Amino acid sequence: MSDFILNAEIRDDQGKGASRRLRRTGKIPAILYGGNRESRSITLDHQVLLHQMENEAFFSSILTVKVGDTTQDAILKDIQRHPVKRHVLHVDLQRVLADQEIRVTIPLHFINEDICVGVREGGGVISHIISDVEITCLPRHLPEYFDVDVAELELDQIVHLSDVKIPEGVSLTANLEEYDQPIASCHIAKEIVIEPEEEEEELEGVEGELVEGEEGEEGEEAAEGAADEQAADDSPKGSE
Repeated sequence: MSDFILNAEIRDDQGKGASRRLRRTGKIPAILYGGNRESRSITLDHQVLLHQMENEAFFSSILTVKVGDTTQDAILKDIQRHPVKRHVLHVDLQRVLADQEIRVTIPLHFINEDICVGVREGGGVISHIISDVEITCLPRHLPEYFDVDVAELELDQIVHLSDVKIPEGVSLTANLEEYDQPIASCHIAKEIVIEPEEEEEELEGVEGELVEGEEGEEGEEAAEGAADEQAADDSPKGSE
């Protein structure tokens, strides 16, 4: 059993209204699909899920979905969040089988930035171009993250995806022969000077965005409705 357990219940009620009522009780709708079995609509505890999401490893680990006395291994495939509030609206979970490869996004951990040659001797700064990569592997080979050591990175140098050490049994989904994506660089930080008038205009623009982003009950229902429509569109995934 994994370190992350999701206690779930079978969900029979469908539709936007049912999903909204469910969320008001502290539960959220989810779908469990794949693994050569039919898709099942389930519910999860919202607060428990939020707590587990605080751990980065939750997003790149095999999860245990427990429904009654039955447990199933799964990976997190998609989370639909409220655009403003700290709310999860819907979750997609994919069952995993020991002998079938899975496709997962794994975070990159950049280490030794404080002793990087380009930072220490050249006065540069490390810029992260991407923060995660997609891999394919069997469930037993699933890594939690990849370390990217930038200690030897010099000023104006770039670390590429091909520089990441990939363990045995794991492969990158990206085709490095076609495009070896840069993932980090070391360069001198450019100072941007904002004139007083420009600064005032920017502040006014930010205030306008905040006003436009405020949501009432109608806005919240629209966000939830969009999530429910997307979940309905995604439900045929059970054939994957």
